[in-house]
Amino acid sequence: MSSENTDEPGPARSGWTRYLPILVIGAVALIGAFFLRDVLSFETLRDNREALIAWRDANYALAVAGFVAAYVAIVAFSLPGATVATLTGGFLFGTFPGVLFNVVGATLGAVLIFLAARAGLGRRLSKGMDTSEGRLKRIKEGIQENQWSMLFLMRLLPIVPFFVANLLPALVGVGLVPFAITTLLGITPGALVFTSVGAGLGAVFAAGETPDLGIIFEPQVLLPLLGLAALSALPLLIKAVKGRKGLA
Repeated sequence: MSSENTDEPGPARSGWTRYLPILVIGAVALIGAFFLRDVLSFETLRDNREALIAWRDANYALAVAGFVAAYVAIVAFSLPGATVATLTGGFLFGTFPGVLFNVVGATLGAVLIFLAARAGLGRRLSKGMDTSEGRLKRIKEGIQENQWSMLFLMRLLPIVPFFVANLLPALVGVGLVPFAITTLLGITPGALVFTSVGAGLGAVFAAGETPDLGIIFEPQVLLPLLGLAALSALPLLIKAVKGRKGLA
């Protein structure tokens, strides 16, 4: 009797607690959207640049750890300021190793929100798609059959919001390893561009200007990114062509 009583509430608690991480992330994201928008900004970086540089010079290892931890938190909780964080990485640490710190922080943050979404919603939604008919099931099957290509495309195309690319794979049952690898590699080209912009912020601050973040859409930057995206989409194209030939 006693063993049955102790076992009964267990599943209920575990069923409720599995939603806790994604609920916490959602709550922090909403709070951050209201209270941190003006804090995690380019103006804040500009006004505190000398103090940040002094702190980096006095505590380099701590500065690296603190920066990466802050970047992880920004991405994991979908807080405003990810672009400013990338610029800050370049400003404080140069294009290299700044891009390394940026990519590591962004990837770890993306993995955390992916795991939270998968634990809270992803597994149940994925099972629901398995038993459903029609468009939802086809969407899931399409992503799972072409995981690597689809994940790379979401990372390489600048039109896909970063938080969408973090959540959608978790909701359709993508594995952690493909997600982590494609995130790490897929965000590197864009991160390299913005980190290099951040590395040149000293001159921008001296001139009293703001950085040109539209550089990502300049032909010399956008065309290589689109080329990588096209390369990622090549397996999809080959599969589609083979499918049509099979039907013919």
